[in-house]
Amino acid sequence: MKKIFIALLTISLLTSLPAFANRRPVGIHGFGPRVGFTINPDQVHVGVHLDLGDLTNNLMILPNVEVGFGDDVTTVAPTFELDYRFRSDWGAWTPYLGGGVGPVFYSVKHGDSSTELGAYMQFGIGKGSYRSESGHFFLEGKLGVADAPDFKVTVGWIFGD
Repeated sequence: MKKIFIALLTISLLTSLPAFANRRPVGIHGFGPRVGFTINPDQVHVGVHLDLGDLTNNLMILPNVEVGFGDDVTTVAPTFELDYRFRSDWGAWTPYLGGGVGPVFYSVKHGDSSTELGAYMQFGIGKGSYRSESGHFFLEGKLGVADAPDFKVTVGWIFGD
């Protein structure tokens, strides 16, 4: 029952919050790949993300899902993220801070599986032309604050408008 509740809560957040966006029209503005490494468990992770627009000036919505491999554990972590950009110009290196929440599914090799509700604090920097078809590049670090991997470093690219 706990897994169903967490999944429904995540889906609800991912589909309802973009309706509050006032800076760009509601909808998917971009998508892209992400890859990195995780500490505790020690893993390599890959994933995808969506750019769902801005809630307010400089506050972007970027839900994602990452799958981690290694340390005899497979981790699946869909996360709903809100990030505050310190500059609105993506043409310059733009630092950002944010956080995320979502379920973390752990599948231990030759063992039990578990589901936790994970929370992260994150920091990063991005560069690119936000309104161009080429999108933008980012590098971020995530600190697990509740039932999530301790630390993640991720690089990614957002393709879109």
